[in-house]
Amino acid sequence: MTKITLTVNGTRYTRDVESRTLLVHFLREQLNLTGTHIGCDTSQCGACVVHLNGVSVKSCTTLAVQCDGAEVTTIEGLAPEGTLHPLQEAFWELHGLQCGYCTPGMIMSAADLLAKNPHPTPSEIRHGLEGNLCRCTGYENIVRAVSSAAEKMGSPVIP
Repeated sequence: MTKITLTVNGTRYTRDVESRTLLVHFLREQLNLTGTHIGCDTSQCGACVVHLNGVSVKSCTTLAVQCDGAEVTTIEGLAPEGTLHPLQEAFWELHGLQCGYCTPGMIMSAADLLAKNPHPTPSEIRHGLEGNLCRCTGYENIVRAVSSAAEKMGSPVIP
């Protein structure tokens, strides 16, 4: 067992973990943060995306021990409790989700994209979400939702 300390959604945690524990399992099983989904366990689908020190990572291929001393943000920590982040609102309003399984990872990847590129074109949005798979929506409403959120956040999307 290895003792790690990390900050998740603004709260500091110290836990003993096995060296092979994946971040996604640590979040779901030790912290009960189940918004981060386990999809493929091979980093192909993106359902498990979280922010590690402000950058999106696939938590199914990140070891919890690698996160010692780091800051992690999950979908639960994206907006203050009781509120929705503009991306969450846009996905809801513009039907950017159907079954919802990919949605947390998709939103976390989109938030990272908008942090790096607040004025993305639809093509740049598609490229920025390449590591996230959705079996339901066909992606058009997802691109519209990200574009809408960028505008709401004061970053008009360039056509």
